Amino acid sequence: MKRGMLTLVAAFSVLAMFRPLAAEYKFFAPRGSFTVEISLENTDRLRLPIYRNAITSLTCIGDYAIGGTRANEGLSPFLFAASLSSRSLEVVLDLAEVLPGQRAIQSGFGRVENVFYAGTMPDKEGSSGHLIKVQFANKRFEVTDLGEPVKGEGTFALTADSSLNMLYGISHPSGRFFSYNIQTGQVQVYEETAVTERQLAYYHHYALEPEDFLSRALVVDKSGRVYGSRPVNSVFRFSPQSGKIETLKDELPIVWGRRPLGRVDSWALARDGTLYGGNAGDGQLFKIAPLTGKLTNLGKPIMMPRLVGLAFGCDGKLYGVAGALPGYAHLFVYDPNDSGFTDLGNPKFPLHVPEIAGELPWRGFQIATVAASEDNRYILMGEDESLSQLMVFPVK
Repeated sequence: MKRGMLTLVAAFSVLAMFRPLAAEYKFFAPRGSFTVEISLENTDRLRLPIYRNAITSLTCIGDYAIGGTRANEGLSPFLFAASLSSRSLEVVLDLAEVLPGQRAIQSGFGRVENVFYAGTMPDKEGSSGHLIKVQFANKRFEVTDLGEPVKGEGTFALTADSSLNMLYGISHPSGRFFSYNIQTGQVQVYEETAVTERQLAYYHHYALEPEDFLSRALVVDKSGRVYGSRPVNSVFRFSPQSGKIETLKDELPIVWGRRPLGRVDSWALARDGTLYGGNAGDGQLFKIAPLTGKLTNLGKPIMMPRLVGLAFGCDGKLYGVAGALPGYAHLFVYDPNDSGFTDLGNPKFPLHVPEIAGELPWRGFQIATVAASEDNRYILMGEDESLSQLMVFPVK
């Protein structure tokens, strides 16, 4: 009898323990949100094949979302264009048709006027990634190979300064910072950000690979200076006027014992010139005042690590995605006016399914990249799955 009573008490205790978790669990499903079906097997409709469609680069021009993907080993990535108004995939290009031997368009897109630039990661270790020029017009991609910025390395992150016609990137696996003059094709490589042998040994101790600690994104401030992260847990700033790289005094935010995981995951530039960034290791949001270089930790939007994407909406608020394996993605919004976070929850948007002439709820568990439409009225999110889709929601 006593044993039965103890069992019953234990069962109620377990239920009580999980009750708050269930109460806190929520979905983000705003009116007007939708999912564009980018990938699906066993269909004759225009879709990207499995294991080649993780959306690792994303931008927008007019009505179109432009994306670049990552593929599994031995396979090639795609460029794609999806219409936001028709909510459909309209154009795809297998990158192997114009540039074989590449596995990922991972760098993000840099834009100069209506032309986009990106960097690739090679399929085989020791091979070279390329810079590519991407033009999209009349429902057609035109891709130009701009060569190998760093011989024997891929391009892990990229940004553009349209006022100077310059591209800036981070190479993989060494972490070298480089610049590319669009008009002349001249490349300059800087050693200051490269991973040292001592740092490699330090990261090896924690079983970390270059993709775990290299700067995943770069940003250009309103003065034309370029920001990224470098080992260990530091932020660097490059001045094109002086050609010099400096390391900011303030490190990225840390949680004790997790400093090796610190690197920039994402950036967003506010209208007032403030830089907002996400720290991958512990998923903290931070800001940098460009005039002083002062870095301020704004805290963690959710409990999980990573902060894979940031974008400002037309309401002036900052929208972001935090969380990654072994957890899952949460949408959050940060209001710079009141310095407050709101955890919006796990995204669940309707997906139109022609076979059933209806809609199904599509959940975004793993998201790799975030962008805003040109008018900032839509926030776009690209999944990082074997069958990835494009998720879109309106800014109210």
